Amino acid sequence: MTKTMLVTGASKGIGQATVERFWAGANDIDTFVLLARSSTEFDELRAHLAANNPGGKRFFHHEIDLNDLDAIRDLLPQIIAEAGRVDYLVNNAGFTAPSPIHEVRFEDFERTINVNLYAPFVITQGLLHAGNRFEFILNVASTAGINGRSGWLTYSASKAAMIAMSQVMKEELSIYGTRVVTISPGRCATALRRTLAPDEDPSTIMQPEDVAGVIEMLASDFGRFVDSQNLVVRL
Repeated sequence: MTKTMLVTGASKGIGQATVERFWAGANDIDTFVLLARSSTEFDELRAHLAANNPGGKRFFHHEIDLNDLDAIRDLLPQIIAEAGRVDYLVNNAGFTAPSPIHEVRFEDFERTINVNLYAPFVITQGLLHAGNRFEFILNVASTAGINGRSGWLTYSASKAAMIAMSQVMKEELSIYGTRVVTISPGRCATALRRTLAPDEDPSTIMQPEDVAGVIEMLASDFGRFVDSQNLVVRL
């Protein structure tokens, strides 16, 4: 039976690399649901998939800002109507506006929590309420959620909450046979990382493709042997 994968933050970084890896790979996923904000990168990804499709796979795409939780709720019935179900869910999208505590704007804190924590919850719960039963959920946290870092208060807080939420999801959804896996990437050459560390040479750190390879392994039958807890992914 063929299956469906939904990826948030699909247009860049780890999300894009994950989509491209599973699209080109030999697997049982034939339908992809891609969520991202409108961008040139999103346009280019869709063109790339359409032009490189020897497996005859299909994708649906939706331009959406995951800060808008009501928009997510409104979109979920359409996703179910298009794809039928979501077997693999990759909650990857992230946001950060790094600032020291005295300078944090509450609006930025709210957006960080909405995108990094509430959106994955709303998507997961909304699909469950629609009768969807997941085979695999991959939540992307961060090593910043394990050890807080100066200037990264809002981001660290959101990712620490993601780690804890994922642990509960893992226990509660096991009754459906759902595997819930959390990864915490370290330094990775993404657009978000450039926001956090603008002076860093991206060629000296882990690449999005490296993390996508780990996600592919975790989604395989072998993944169940290493997914018992939050998995740190770093050089």
